[in-house]
Amino acid sequence: MSQSQFPITDEQIAALPPEFRALSQAVIDHFEKRIGGLEAELTSVRGELSAIKKTPRNSSLPPSSEHPHAKPASQKPKSGRKPGGQPGHPKHERALIPTNQCQAVIALRPTACRRCGESLAGNDPQPLRHQVWEIPEIKPLVTEYQRHRLICPCCQQSTCAELPSGVPLSQAGPRLVALTALLMGCFKQSKRRVALFLEQVLNQPCSPGWVVKLQDQATTALKPAYEELAAQLPTERVLGIDESPTKQAQTKSWLWAFVAASYTLFALRTTRSATVLDELLTEAFDGVVNCDRAKMYWRIGRPQWCWAHLKRDFQALIDHPDQQVKRLGRDLMRPTKQLFRHWARCRDGTITRVEMLGLMGPIREEINSRRAGTARCVQRQLEAERDVRATV
Repeated sequence: MSQSQFPITDEQIAALPPEFRALSQAVIDHFEKRIGGLEAELTSVRGELSAIKKTPRNSSLPPSSEHPHAKPASQKPKSGRKPGGQPGHPKHERALIPTNQCQAVIALRPTACRRCGESLAGNDPQPLRHQVWEIPEIKPLVTEYQRHRLICPCCQQSTCAELPSGVPLSQAGPRLVALTALLMGCFKQSKRRVALFLEQVLNQPCSPGWVVKLQDQATTALKPAYEELAAQLPTERVLGIDESPTKQAQTKSWLWAFVAASYTLFALRTTRSATVLDELLTEAFDGVVNCDRAKMYWRIGRPQWCWAHLKRDFQALIDHPDQQVKRLGRDLMRPTKQLFRHWARCRDGTITRVEMLGLMGPIREEINSRRAGTARCVQRQLEAERDVRATV
């Protein structure tokens, strides 16, 4: 760094007393050397950071950005054991159901001794039971309604019989419509695959075009219930909200998910902006939203950042080349893992939700103290850098 970059000119330095001039030059040389070392260290750290591959486990990248079969490198050393069940592990097998629950029971008796050929007779009080499970042949239930049209003998007017109440006008019954919607919505099968399954497995003649018609029927039937749940969203106390990119035909869209305590509502929109929140939550919403840190959620009064995203941030700190940052990441990750362990116990019923909330208190205090300590360290570092710049 040349002296021309400093606010003091060469003439001003030359006008100083000799002893002060030498002291000033020593200070300048000292900080020139220190700044040069810091710049080199910063360049090295930037290079190391750029070499760290960002994944959904250490960044805000969505899980969908990684191949579903991708597995992170294991941090545990190999045990040297063969894969699969280990010697001495408990045996797992399908339990036999009671004999009276079987659709058919076939008694098998040997007719002759396997050694000498002598005829055998009688019953074994405890025969070896072998049960075979099979799927019955699937045949559609087809009901034909013959609507007779009769002519009135008086006025010659024709009258056709009406279908009974509850009989659909289409050729698909309600269970077939529901199954088609389930295969497409829950199991995410394409229209062609759904048609293939219905035709090849269920022996139900079907085409992709007919699948679309059945999908529209299911949508129409579910619309009143959907609108009722959508109207209930603004009254919820806690909501989990997220959005995922998708495509509707050739148009880029986003699938919004609103997770309430007893239901989940999905909304397909062509935008990711906050207008979707204004549309569905309205101004009446006064609850807490659990979400990632996307900017459209900042306008909500009480957002709660998702712990899964915070865990990724802490992992990114652990992957940082600076040892002090690594230590901070480990200090934050330790109570975070404990938090997820408590949540897993609550989810599987080992502890109640009230007990889980009681266990969260110490974890919250520890993370808050770590966060406050981090803020103080950052503030001291900023003040030190400011003092260095002022001195130079």
